[in-house]
Amino acid sequence: MAKRTALEFTEEDKQTLSRLRYEHPHPRVQQRIEVLWLISQGLSHGEAGRLAGVSRATAERYVTLWRQGGLAALRECHWEGPVSDLHNHKEALEESFRRQPPHTVAEACVRIHQETGLERRPTQVRKFLKRAWV
Repeated sequence: MAKRTALEFTEEDKQTLSRLRYEHPHPRVQQRIEVLWLISQGLSHGEAGRLAGVSRATAERYVTLWRQGGLAALRECHWEGPVSDLHNHKEALEESFRRQPPHTVAEACVRIHQETGLERRPTQVRKFLKRAWV
């Protein structure tokens, strides 16, 4: 197996990594940056991953990102989760619920079905309500 070249970090890279591991708004990006910062401090990939709470393989993926695109590649976020169809009706539902608040989640389910045509179970409605108005 071919030996990889050692990572080299400029003093500016180290300072930027040190700052961004706490300042970046996305926690997964903070974790990526933390791994690279630990490596820049002389730790092995495996040890840096362990301290940052990720596997060695994940730490290796972060190193590959760094090698391919530097800090810009580490900062990219592609973690868009699924969006509920209820989200498209958020404003109308919020207005309706403010005018006449539902007393139970079951009542909210019925009203959502009446107003949007979307039938959702109580667990989904509860989750939607928490995300929408908390």
